[in-house]
Formats: sequence, structure tokens, C-alpha cells
Amino acid sequence: MKVYFDNAATTPLHPKVFEKMKPFLTENFGNASSIHSFGRESRVAVEESRELIANFINANPSEIYFTSGGTEANNFIVFGIARSELAESGRDHLITSEAEHHSVYDSFLELSKNGFIVNFLEVGKSSVISNDSLVQNINSTTSLISFMHINNETGAVSPIEQFSSLLKQKNIFFHTDSVQSFGKYKIDVKSSGVDSITASAHKINGPKGIGFAYVKSGTPISPILFGGSQERNRRGGTENVAAIVGFAEAVRIAGNSIQEKFKHVTELRQRFINGIYSIDNKGIAINGGENTSSYILSITLKSNYYRNDPEAMLMFLDINGVAVSNGAACTSGTLKPSHVILSTGYSVEDAKGTIRFSFGWQNTIEEVDYALEVMNQLINKFKK
Repeated sequence: MKVYFDNAATTPLHPKVFEKMKPFLTENFGNASSIHSFGRESRVAVEESRELIANFINANPSEIYFTSGGTEANNFIVFGIARSELAESGRDHLITSEAEHHSVYDSFLELSKNGFIVNFLEVGKSSVISNDSLVQNINSTTSLISFMHINNETGAVSPIEQFSSLLKQKNIFFHTDSVQSFGKYKIDVKSSGVDSITASAHKINGPKGIGFAYVKSGTPISPILFGGSQERNRRGGTENVAAIVGFAEAVRIAGNSIQEKFKHVTELRQRFINGIYSIDNKGIAINGGENTSSYILSITLKSNYYRNDPEAMLMFLDINGVAVSNGAACTSGTLKPSHVILSTGYSVEDAKGTIRFSFGWQNTIEEVDYALEVMNQLINKFKK
């Protein structure tokens, strides 16, 4: 049996998404910026897709900017707001956490090398920052704060509405990386109070290479790509029409089955947890704290019980047909322990024993049971 439990890295393309995309890869090939009929057909498809996605999060279509994916969207927002605010108000202080995805973390790191003052807040075992920590680090020059909605490695869920309410009183812009929550949790940008969010199609059975940034109207933001007038002069480059249409179809499908899919993955995750604890309830820890996404299960094999070797462990699982991750997909292929797992207080040796299972609508109870059989073998193999 071959089992795919790495849905937080990417998901299989939904057949209906592929069908929607095909015409825009063949006969409807026009450039959406062209004024002739071929271009107009593509422009209509892009704008209809923008409207569908905007409605899904209760935004205005003019607040949706298509990008090449979540990484570009996060870069666009972090650099765009920080630089604009510095130019307009002189505020140069930024806040994020130690547990962010690299596309956010590294963007803030780069800004810290270019004159900005950045606080990377500690998250503790839950991988979520506390209100007290946030309040203590805000000052009169703070312009932008960014915390992810659902952690891509631990699955921890941050209280976005709570943070947003706090920051609104202080006129600070709040961004949240929603790549792991968009299409899986209901997001209403108006009620949540966020100024910007990001999402990526391939996390919800859409195509790779397309994402979007929601930027609330009135939020100061400057482009990071130059040389094109697309996306209202804020994101130059010819629109990826087929991918945009595919993204919209993936959103439509997700919206019709959010509760059903959530219930399904919740059952899978709980069965997996029960199975893991029946194998070893002392030497294995479940990460992410009390409030975690049903789509992600991160476990750590404690180094005082196990000989942790991440490469050998992942290879063992893969040889036995179970595809998982030992950290974010963007760092797969390297043996460096995850910065997220280390930020929660684990030692390097413990972090090496961390495995992330992530679930999708296509996964089954039978696959969970098979993966548990393989995990039982792994645990016996690597136990001290």
C-alpha cells in the first residue's frame, strides 16, 4: 500500500479543477491584458475568479491580488506594507514570531538587515505567541505585525480575531499567513479584522504556482515586482489564467464541503493519535498545544527513548509506502532541524525525531491503520 500523508506540503489536483483549466491551456489562450476578443475572454475568466474568491472570504474583488503562490504573496505583503509605512509615517518597528513559515520569517529577517527593527517573539511549547508577549513588545513606531493562522508544522491555531482586535486600537497593520487554513476553515476578513491574508491553491487541491494576497482597501502597500501594470499596478506580470481559473474552481469545491471534509480529517487524526498512544504513551509527544488543526498532526519521538535519525526515519516510512515530512516542505532535503520545532523548546536531538502527518479529503481510515502498522515497526526499530 502507498499512503500520502503530506497534504500540508501539497495536495493532489482535483479532477474537476483540471477540467476547468484545460480550455485555458488550449483554445482560450489569450493574454488577459490584450484588448482583442482572445484577451477579453481571458480577462472575463480572471475577473470572475477574483470575484468568487473575494466572496469566499467576504472581501471586495479589488482587494484580491493574484500571485505565483503563498511565498510571493507573503513577501508582497510584508515588504510592501513595511516599506510603505516607513515612507509614509516613519514607523520602522515590526513584530513576528519565531515559528513563522520561512516566506514570512525570512522576509522580516531581510528587513532587519535593511534598517528595520524587528522583534521575533518566542512562542513556547504551543507554537503560538501570548497576548502578554505581544502587548509588551508594541511601541509607538510599530507598523506591522504578522502571525500565521495555522502553523504549517505543528498545526497550532492562533487566535487571529483576538490579536486583530487588540491591534486595531493601536492603528497597527495586521497580516496573517492563512495558507494552511484557507479553504479548510471559514475565513471572514471583515469579522476577523485582519488587514491582509495570503493563500495558495495547491494546498486545497488546486494547481501549483498560483496564490493570492488579500489587502484591505486603504492599506498602504507598494509592489515588489516592477515592469507591468497588472493587478492594479501592484503585481506586474502576465496573468496565469489557467491557474487562476483552477484556483477559483478549487475554492468553489472547498466551499461546498468544508464541514464534511473537516469532520472526515478530524476522525482520521483522532484515530491516528489513539493508535500512536497505544503504541507508546511515554516516549512520543503530540505537538501544537490544545488548539490544533485537524489537518495536521505533528509528533516528536523523544531522544531519551529513541535514536533519532530524521533521514533514516523518513526513508524507512517511504520504503514502506508512507509519505510524510519531518518539517516544512520548503526545507525538505536538508537535515537541519526545523526552526519551528526548535522554537517550541525542543532540543536538537528531540527535533530530529519530529514527524508531520497531514491529512486530506482523499485519505481513508484504512490508510491510517496501515500507517500505524508501519509506525509500530519504526518505533521498534529506533527505540533505545
